[in-house]
Amino acid sequence: MTKNSPYPGKLIAVEGLDGSGKSTQIYLLKRWMEMQGLKVFFTEWNSSALVKEATRKGKKRQLLTPTTFSLVHCTDFADRFERQISPLLRAGYIVLADRYQYTAFARDSVRGCDPRWLRSLYSFAAIPDITFFFDTPLAVSLERILSGRPQLKYFEAGMDLNLADNAEDSFRIFQGKIYDEYKKMVPTEHFVVMNGMLPVEKQQAMVRKYVEQKIDLPAFRWRGKR
Repeated sequence: MTKNSPYPGKLIAVEGLDGSGKSTQIYLLKRWMEMQGLKVFFTEWNSSALVKEATRKGKKRQLLTPTTFSLVHCTDFADRFERQISPLLRAGYIVLADRYQYTAFARDSVRGCDPRWLRSLYSFAAIPDITFFFDTPLAVSLERILSGRPQLKYFEAGMDLNLADNAEDSFRIFQGKIYDEYKKMVPTEHFVVMNGMLPVEKQQAMVRKYVEQKIDLPAFRWRGKR
């Protein structure tokens, strides 16, 4: 669902599985925009200083139910939205988000939360002007993550769902279910689908070209910048 943004700024989000390459692409886009002298701000999922300690303790002690897990992440998101995202959009910045509400729609649905409840929970959030979904084959994403992780964390692997007896198998099943949820959202949330198997440089060129077509970037330059 889309709606006209009430903000002078623009919001660009990236979504995809862990290991899909989305974080690399949003970082490269941020650096490129900074070099263009644009007013840009970056935010990432689950990074609120206010909520961080409570989230860490809850995960460490394995105290979080699917509902409380969802509410903790929504609290984190709400704090960042009210303190960072919304004020900067009002100030005329381009805000880049590494994951947005769609991460919750996918992950929390897999954990058994009602999709309608989730969308109601995040109804305060602005709809991104552009949401890129980096569609990378599940096997490739998993290989990238598993090769770089000495050990998978309990909730990261979806062990709370009793999907498998070991973390790696659980992670594979969990990520597969999340991928299915993302694919369902492609048409309904108007994702811009990017081929995550293309070379990094080619993906970035395509991302920049799309952004340039949809957003009047010169309007976001700092005064005095050409």
